[in-house]
Amino acid sequence: MNVYDAVKSRRTIRKFKQEPIKKEDIIQIIDCARLAPYGANLQPLKFAVIEDETQRRDIFPMIKYAGYLSDWNPEFRECPPVFIAVLNDTSLKPTDKAECDSGAAVMSMILAAEELGINTCWLGAIDRSGIKQALGIDDKYDITYLLGLGYGSQTGDVFDMTDSVKYYFDENGNVHVPKRTMDEVLIEI
Repeated sequence: MNVYDAVKSRRTIRKFKQEPIKKEDIIQIIDCARLAPYGANLQPLKFAVIEDETQRRDIFPMIKYAGYLSDWNPEFRECPPVFIAVLNDTSLKPTDKAECDSGAAVMSMILAAEELGINTCWLGAIDRSGIKQALGIDDKYDITYLLGLGYGSQTGDVFDMTDSVKYYFDENGNVHVPKRTMDEVLIEI
């Protein structure tokens, strides 16, 4: 799979099968984040893998999976079997200066996962301090994002946006995501 195909086929999945992911695949995905571009090459990010069921149950209520789907309440059995916590080492860079670093690292992991046939959910609507406390993460680290990994129990597709940016689940529970058209995003100067 080339990068363009990975970008086109990748969708955020919010419902997962509870199947394990091979450790070597998780390491390869994190290695892609390690190799991502970092501002001033400071490389302030660290990554914590959360696979333990008890830990996942502890943080599950602290994660909002789909802001536009207010009538959907996910069940624990639908959550990703693996989370990667993206941690900013504040001794290397202030967290408010690590947003681009985090974005580059997460997107690199998402594309690596896509190539491996692993679905993802980039999670930013999270209780960072609650998750940090629940997992016992050292004070020098701030959580910037979580990335959920797993094998989807739903599919996703995109369509040209007409009037709303809101994604939705169809009658089969699959996600549909509107995207702005190329004519709308390409500005001639």
